[in-house]
Amino acid sequence: MHPVPSAPVMTVELTGLKKISQGKVRDIFELGENLLIVTTDRISAFDSVLPNGIPFKGMVLNQISLFWFDYLRQVVPGHVISGRVHEMPAELKAHWDVLRGRSMLVHRARVLPVECIVRGYLAGSGWKEYRRSGTVCGIRLPEGLQESSPLPEPIFTPSTKAEEGHDENISFGRMCDIIDESLARQVRDISLELYRRAADYARSRGIIIADTKFEFGMVDGRLTLVDEVLSPDSSRFWPAGEYAPGRAQPSFDKQFVRDALNEMGWDHQPPAPPLPEPIIRMTSEKYIEAFRRLTGKDLFSVVES
Repeated sequence: MHPVPSAPVMTVELTGLKKISQGKVRDIFELGENLLIVTTDRISAFDSVLPNGIPFKGMVLNQISLFWFDYLRQVVPGHVISGRVHEMPAELKAHWDVLRGRSMLVHRARVLPVECIVRGYLAGSGWKEYRRSGTVCGIRLPEGLQESSPLPEPIFTPSTKAEEGHDENISFGRMCDIIDESLARQVRDISLELYRRAADYARSRGIIIADTKFEFGMVDGRLTLVDEVLSPDSSRFWPAGEYAPGRAQPSFDKQFVRDALNEMGWDHQPPAPPLPEPIIRMTSEKYIEAFRRLTGKDLFSVVES
């Protein structure tokens, strides 16, 4: 059994493969007609990538997404071909140490230019807007809700996809202008169904999914779920046993890092400061625990299999 590296993987270069994109977390390589997505241990907060990474974070994000792509495949197909290096093209086997656990081979998709956000609880920017106006992304909500209250029904709140800076919340009508009304309705309905199924499952595993973000694309003319799915980076995960409305919740997601940066007094202007070692260690532990709770499996056993 190969030892799992403890140093964070901050960037990936694969000899002979063309890197076509490097996002805040993922490095994407061209592989014939398909793509190879490698999830690094980089972490971003307030639209800045932090100088130090979180060990094993990329493995957690990748493995959780693989779990959800499989769990939700009856609702909508996903773009994953394989998440196992030994099932990928032969030229990737030389990079096994780097790719294992943190990579997936996927179909190339024409990605829709919108973020598909579903909110089931009142938190974050939604809570701030509700206190001001009684709405979330312009959607009127009942009076008297508290911070972290469950919403009467999950709501769909799309946004634009910004290459840099902040995404912009948009109305469903504006979304229909961007991608066509029929497709927008399909995406909205599928997003809400994905959230409901995932939230019910996660609650049975002791995790509340307060909100999440989905991305979709077209593969051979078929609507397909792409990118990451219901990970601690794209969602708010709360431990169900500690949940109590009326306050902010402890979390398994990177809100823990945002809170630490605020306590450090960072003004959210780049460059971001390095995280203290205890915060790095505790954040890594939170990500690994989120995987264990959701799947019932040990991360490193899955990675080594």
